[in-house]
Amino acid sequence: MGLRLLLADDHEIVRKGLRALLEAEPGWQVAAEAVDGRDAVEKAQQIKPDIAILDISMPSLNGLDATRQIVKGISQTKVLVLTMHDSDPLIQRVLEAGARGYLLKSDAARDLVAAVDALRRNKTFFTPKVAQLVLEGYLDKNPRGSSSPEGGSFRLTDRQREIVQLLAEGKSSKEVASALGLSVKTAETHRANIMRRLDCHSVTALVRYAIRNHIIEA
Repeated sequence: MGLRLLLADDHEIVRKGLRALLEAEPGWQVAAEAVDGRDAVEKAQQIKPDIAILDISMPSLNGLDATRQIVKGISQTKVLVLTMHDSDPLIQRVLEAGARGYLLKSDAARDLVAAVDALRRNKTFFTPKVAQLVLEGYLDKNPRGSSSPEGGSFRLTDRQREIVQLLAEGKSSKEVASALGLSVKTAETHRANIMRRLDCHSVTALVRYAIRNHIIEA
């Protein structure tokens, strides 16, 4: 039985390396590659892969929000998230977004095939540190929607988080409207609502919020 994979990373050299590792396995096929989170969601909807492998820090739509949209929209696709970082709040976000696996990029050469194989067999795969945190019940200690700054991004809807990322990347209301298929007026209304909800009074404050909540990379 073949395995159809989607690979999303904004660095071509990373995609080539990962693709070579994956396609060395008999019957495994990278059916599509994506260059950012929005592209990943669109390709996933088109090809409905068995497993989507997403880099967490991609432009236009980050890997976390892409994971949420893929998990919500395509029931048969399981998501493995790749990240450079091993931070506790980030681990919590990845799990809450619905990913079934979390792999450090530094471990990919050694563990990628094992991780994909685990997801293929309906298991989960986490780097050892993540597995330890899950065992220790870390995830129960900081429930969703906590009022700490780290929990702040849950106060936003999926659409609002997309807009925060685009604004934090320096896009104008017009560019946001175009990217999301909205009218400029609607994009400006969203922007005003988000600024009010987050108590941000400038784009700089919005950028700081987006970095703190892993919506964009510093």
